[in-house]
Amino acid sequence: MKKAKRIGMLFSAGMIMFFLAGCSRSTVTQNSSGIWDHYIIWNFIKAIQFLSRVFGDSYGWGIIVFTIIVRVILLPLMFYQTKSMRKTSELQPKLKKLQKKYSAKDSETQSKLREEQQKLYAEAGVNPVAGCLPILVQMPILLALYQAILRSQVLKTGSFLWMQLGDRDPYFVLPILAAIFTFGTSKLSVMSQPEQNGMTAAMTYGMPAIILFSAISLPSALSLYWVITNAFSVGQTMLINNPFKINKEREEKKKAEKARKRALEKAKRKAYRSKKK
Repeated sequence: MKKAKRIGMLFSAGMIMFFLAGCSRSTVTQNSSGIWDHYIIWNFIKAIQFLSRVFGDSYGWGIIVFTIIVRVILLPLMFYQTKSMRKTSELQPKLKKLQKKYSAKDSETQSKLREEQQKLYAEAGVNPVAGCLPILVQMPILLALYQAILRSQVLKTGSFLWMQLGDRDPYFVLPILAAIFTFGTSKLSVMSQPEQNGMTAAMTYGMPAIILFSAISLPSALSLYWVITNAFSVGQTMLINNPFKINKEREEKKKAEKARKRALEKAKRKAYRSKKK
């Protein structure tokens, strides 16, 4: 467990450093230098420009199509990550029981707790670190897509529907849609969890509020990106982590377990009566 925590901490620190490195808001052009700006973000910009020419010379459609293409490519990684996280979440009640059982802080008890946790993970076929690995691939790509729209003056020129892509949405339609889809993704994800806490509730309502107020003050090109990526996330969640299907399976499993226990008790009582006779 210590090794897993150490890897997780190193991963988190690396991702924070990577994110901060990509947080510049300076304009990216073909003359930009550096691996991140010249070879990644600039090529993302060129790809969106190409798709814009294919779909009616509209940068709005270019952003939409390229965002969908990126999300589809990342779908297998999301499936793997979601599956791993779901297995881990199913173990939370058992992990809490272990933590309660071995609540003492002495080294011997904590060593026993880690041993029992590792045993539980092994029996369930769960690697607690595995769920983080797909993020290592996804985050740079999604960040590059976001940065390509944020830091390109070209992609924020022209109009799309009722908006000027370089200006805020005058009717706040996109910010509201972005917030709704963000809430939808968060709510669906929370509904599939066997246990919920205050943190998940705060994230469910907090993230849509952040997206809403951020999108209100940002160019419509970015709001459009948020709408498409969060709408895709809703569909993705329904496809690979459908809470209605998961909860139904969970209930059926509980009913089957209760039926099994009742049958076992009935068999024991029958055996007991037969023995008395």
